[in-house]
Amino acid sequence: MKLHRNASRRRTAAVHQTGAALLMAMLTVTLVATFAAAALWQQWRSAEVEAAERARMQSAWVLIGALDWSRLILREDGIAQGAVDNLTEPWAVPLEEAKLTAFLSADKNIASDALDGLPDAFLSGRIVDAQSKLNVRNLVTDANAPSPKDVEAFKQLFSLLGLPVQEVNLLATSVQQALAASSQSSQSTSGGDNDSSSGASTPLMPLQEDQLTWFGLSPSTVAALAPYVTVLPTRTSLNINTASAEVLAASVPSIGMAGAKLLTLRRMSTVFSSLAAANSLFQNTTAFNDTDYGVSTSYFEVLGRLRLDDVWVEERSLLKRVVGSSASPAPTIIWRQRGAGTTMAEAKQ
Repeated sequence: MKLHRNASRRRTAAVHQTGAALLMAMLTVTLVATFAAAALWQQWRSAEVEAAERARMQSAWVLIGALDWSRLILREDGIAQGAVDNLTEPWAVPLEEAKLTAFLSADKNIASDALDGLPDAFLSGRIVDAQSKLNVRNLVTDANAPSPKDVEAFKQLFSLLGLPVQEVNLLATSVQQALAASSQSSQSTSGGDNDSSSGASTPLMPLQEDQLTWFGLSPSTVAALAPYVTVLPTRTSLNINTASAEVLAASVPSIGMAGAKLLTLRRMSTVFSSLAAANSLFQNTTAFNDTDYGVSTSYFEVLGRLRLDDVWVEERSLLKRVVGSSASPAPTIIWRQRGAGTTMAEAKQ
């Protein structure tokens, strides 16, 4: 009987040991699988981050190259065409979306075999005459006083677009306050006074038209104004060779929309080389003066967009060009803005 009990205990102990060993084996396999999965995820994540960073850098370099190409076009145009800018010049022709490898395959130094396996990249862009729009900075004179003529032009534009005209006074007042605060800040900095509490509630001067919401304009108003309004660092003249009919009609109420459309049609066949040529279209009136209007441009906007499959990178820049001799430098970059997104996100919107 005693031997039977001892044998039973040995069998029970053996079963317990076998179960413990099996449990340890299962725990070991689970830990190994967990560590392997974590290592695989880390490796995948590192590869994805590296690929995203590489795509970002490649996109940035392509857009930088496109911007430099635009600067070269504007510089050569300033040398060749002189002081007249119009919509028939090479810079005004937009680049429709084109496959980037098509440009590379045209290069004799790049073999077609080297292009195999590259992702499909599409480049598009355009150059816009910033002085073809009403300049928000013109609402205030250099003496920081409201400019009645420009305030009236903005009111006319708001009326043509069906926007609340009362927002023009808010816009003009805000620009005046922002410029005054900026001037005071510059003087305080140069004088060693760092007290900025007085301008804490004063909005900053926007760099772009989509930032006009800082002044209290509604987003819908800013969106409607975008094709007709710009924000430039200084007061500028309006280029009658590139301005739209709406902008011309708002800026010169005496010619009305009919006269503005007549001018835009006439310049398609004959570029206005002087303001006198444009004034000849309107009898008994001088629609355009030398102070507020011109036929040349110093500020241009450059928009470039690179698309890789469903991901796009977009860059927008403001350039300032100085027209002169062949020794004139390339246009300087005032500011640059870059954004990214996906076409799938746009489709959902």
